[in-house]
Amino acid sequence: MLERPTPGAAPPSPRVSLALVIHNHQPVGNFGWVIARNYEVAYEPMVAALERHPAVRLSLHYTGPLLEWLRAERPEFLARLRALADRGQVEILGGGYYEPVLASLPEADRVGQLRRTVDELAAQFGRRPRGAWLAERVWEPDVPTSLVAAGYEWTVLDDAHFRAASIPEGAVWGAYTTDDQGRRISVFASEQGLRYRIPYGDVGDVIRYLHEHATDDGSRLGLMGDDGEKFGAWPGTWDLCWGERAWVDQFFAALEENSAWLSTTTPSAWLDRQPPVRRVYVPTSSYAEMGEWALPADEGLAFAGLLHAAVAEKRPEARWLRGGFWRNFQVKYREINDLHKQMLRVSAKVAAVEPGPLRERALDHLYQGQSNDCYWHGVFGGIYISHMRLATYAHLIAAEDAVDRAARAAGMVVDGAVLRDIDLDGVDEVVLSSPGQVVTLKPAEGGGIGSWDIRAARHALTAVLRRRREAYHARLVAFETAGEAGAPGTTASIHELVRTREPGLSRRLHYDLYERRSGLIHLLAPDTTPESFADATFTELGDFVDRPYQLEALADSEAVLARDGNVEMPGGTRPVHVTKVVRFDGERLRPELGLEVTVANTGEGEIEALLAVEWATTLLGGGGNPAAYYLVDGSRLAHDSTGRCEALASIVAGNDALGLRVTTTITPAAEAWWYSIDTVSLSEDGFERTHQGSCLAFVWPLRLAPGERLTVAMNSAVSIDRDLAEEEGL
Repeated sequence: MLERPTPGAAPPSPRVSLALVIHNHQPVGNFGWVIARNYEVAYEPMVAALERHPAVRLSLHYTGPLLEWLRAERPEFLARLRALADRGQVEILGGGYYEPVLASLPEADRVGQLRRTVDELAAQFGRRPRGAWLAERVWEPDVPTSLVAAGYEWTVLDDAHFRAASIPEGAVWGAYTTDDQGRRISVFASEQGLRYRIPYGDVGDVIRYLHEHATDDGSRLGLMGDDGEKFGAWPGTWDLCWGERAWVDQFFAALEENSAWLSTTTPSAWLDRQPPVRRVYVPTSSYAEMGEWALPADEGLAFAGLLHAAVAEKRPEARWLRGGFWRNFQVKYREINDLHKQMLRVSAKVAAVEPGPLRERALDHLYQGQSNDCYWHGVFGGIYISHMRLATYAHLIAAEDAVDRAARAAGMVVDGAVLRDIDLDGVDEVVLSSPGQVVTLKPAEGGGIGSWDIRAARHALTAVLRRRREAYHARLVAFETAGEAGAPGTTASIHELVRTREPGLSRRLHYDLYERRSGLIHLLAPDTTPESFADATFTELGDFVDRPYQLEALADSEAVLARDGNVEMPGGTRPVHVTKVVRFDGERLRPELGLEVTVANTGEGEIEALLAVEWATTLLGGGGNPAAYYLVDGSRLAHDSTGRCEALASIVAGNDALGLRVTTTITPAAEAWWYSIDTVSLSEDGFERTHQGSCLAFVWPLRLAPGERLTVAMNSAVSIDRDLAEEEGL
């Protein structure tokens, strides 16, 4: 029964609740010093602020890689966290342990990652999490089934998800319920007005904004879910949050001062006393910026301009504007698709292993190889961060190697050469595998070597990223052309920053015309220079780089590919036949890969060109890393250096830290050109140049009369100092 108001009594004071959900994450493979810095400037200060303001309640999420670092390096911090959780001030969230995008995983891995976090948090904090952080808020309609199967009751989305589900702007102040296959879960929206004000707006403005949404019955909840790194680790935010402006302490004090009408709570506590607003079915989506980043560069520019104009003009149709679909990163970047499909293959292998210690250790490597960071790219480096990309590959290689070693020991046949559609494009690739290496060839695109995984060292030797145009490159060019800088004394959102890590980056924008694979065949104009080859301004006379080859023969240790193509000569087009023989040999610690190329003039006119065979490899040589090197005629050079050498018969490349060395012999001796493959990408620190690998081209003059041919060969012998699987006991 509703109570009657007392005559003459003052009307109830409007009230509102606030739930802060702070997500803290460090990627698999990140440098320890980077994690330590984020701890000092963001993670520890936030917990200290909560200790100073015991009346403020909020939710914290720490991903598995960060939890493991804290456990090893800052165990006292976890004790402080538990104390906050024990007194009910902090709710600890779960999620996928290594922060995978759940939608990208097989169902068993989704649930496995989610349950692992439940178990880890129960052991660490004495309670099982009820809420799950959803990596990059990538939502697909079947996600509730996975979350509920792992024991979760709620998750956080963005207001963009709710706009796409036809929820009015002002109606996201509360929980909604959704379901899939009979599994029900609650979803909250991270409200944009709060997200953009905290911590960038004036504290008083945030309090006024919350008061504007207060109601007499106090049935509204404003939820702000965002990255913890923006509270001190992003550019300019330490001074804002913890320095002279002390934004967080001021904000927490304001929350305490206004507690009569403004209460802080957690999503779980809210659900315990307030029913969901109503049912909602959210379409496939993520936050607004992710939709922009998933588009091709041209479409991304057009979409961003349209969206920003609509928002600035407050046009109602802005709420319907959505960009691309997260899975489109697998189309936009061939390297992401290759990584993703390798992960799926490894997952299937691990799933087939009987339960036991081997399976658990392989699963751990697989799960680490599913960490989301290198499966997309936006304002953060993502796939462009080479050391994290290589770390992701290392875990996938380790998981597959462990399973294959066990199968081999049991007498199963796991090595040899097979045809398989490994990238799921409907066209078969060649996969060559042995105890020491796995090599894949893409006959449909130049017969190039797409991957060359060295198993004992767990190193993806050809995991090199293509230089491609990004939509944000237009901002860089405009910024450097105008010579403008941000207004002093302001703290811009991470999405608005225009900073450069070094001057003149726009002059380093070079774009490859083909995917970066190795063993590619170029027929170049005779006047081609190493500089034009490096800048991608050279003239390609032939059509052999990325066009289809036919598979003529396949044996356990050899694949023969051929193409009848053409080369453009001043007198007209000449037919040319190219044959590539890839040979596969060696032991586990001494694998070998050989490539023999024959170019035959099958026409009636003479051919004059340069024959270049391109190899793109990574040995983590960025920044002049002294561990990564070339040995050229007895001189040790940085692996990210640029140079040329005439009549080279052999060259060595290696990395001392990896314990890996590649000795390549060339027959006949060739001129060699090499340069650093550098991309210009956007990160939280602004525009930066990143070393992705080294391009090494062997070049021969090609003069063929009708019926003549030239055969060249390269043999790469790899030596590895350490077997990581043996050291791990796998």
